[in-house]
Amino acid sequence: MLTARTAVLVSGGGTNLQALMDAQADGGLKSGQIALVIADKPGAGAIARAERAHVPCAVIPRREAGFEERVLAALAEHKIDMAVLAGFLGILSGDFIDRFPGPIINIHPALIPSFCGKGFYGLGVHRAALDCGVKVTGATVHYVNAIPDGGRIIAQKAVDVLPGDTPETLQRRVMEQAEWILLPQAAEQVAAGIAEEKEKKL
Repeated sequence: MLTARTAVLVSGGGTNLQALMDAQADGGLKSGQIALVIADKPGAGAIARAERAHVPCAVIPRREAGFEERVLAALAEHKIDMAVLAGFLGILSGDFIDRFPGPIINIHPALIPSFCGKGFYGLGVHRAALDCGVKVTGATVHYVNAIPDGGRIIAQKAVDVLPGDTPETLQRRVMEQAEWILLPQAAEQVAAGIAEEKEKKL
C-alpha cells in the first residue's frame, strides 16, 4: 500500500508529534508515513522523541538566514508529500507555501475563527479564551495558506472550559481531549487522499 510521506515541523516538546507517531504505531495513521521531523530550535524536546522513534530529524534554526530554503531542500530530499505543523511557532511565507507542492496542515489550540491569527500561540491562546469568558474552546486542524490560521478547516473538536481554569490547566485539557486526538485523525484524512492519488498514477 502506498503512503503519503509526511514531514512534521516542530518547535517545542513534541507532544503532538508523539501523538502522530503513536497513531502510526497503532494503525490510526496508516495512510501517512512520518519520514522526517524538522525542528527549528536546537534542543527542542521533539528532537529526542524523533530519535527514539528512529525518525530522521533535521535541526534548522528559524532565525538563521535561508531557513525556508533549507526546509524546502530537506522536504525535497526526503520526497515529502505533505507537511504537518505540530506546535511549530513560525509563520511560513506565501512563497514557501506556493513552492511546496503538497498540502500543509496545522493544529491550532482554539476553535478558529476565535483566538487565532498572528500573535495567538501557546499559552496566550488559552489566556485570551479565559479573559474573554468563553465556556467552550477546543482545537482546529486546518490547511495552511498565506494568512496565519486562515486556511480551510479540516476538523475541529470542542473542549469545555471549567471553573477555576488557568491557562496551563486549559492548555493541558485541550491537548489531551482535542489536539492529540484530532491531529492524527485529520492527518490520516489528508494522507489517505494523497495515497489514493498515488495509487491512481501507477
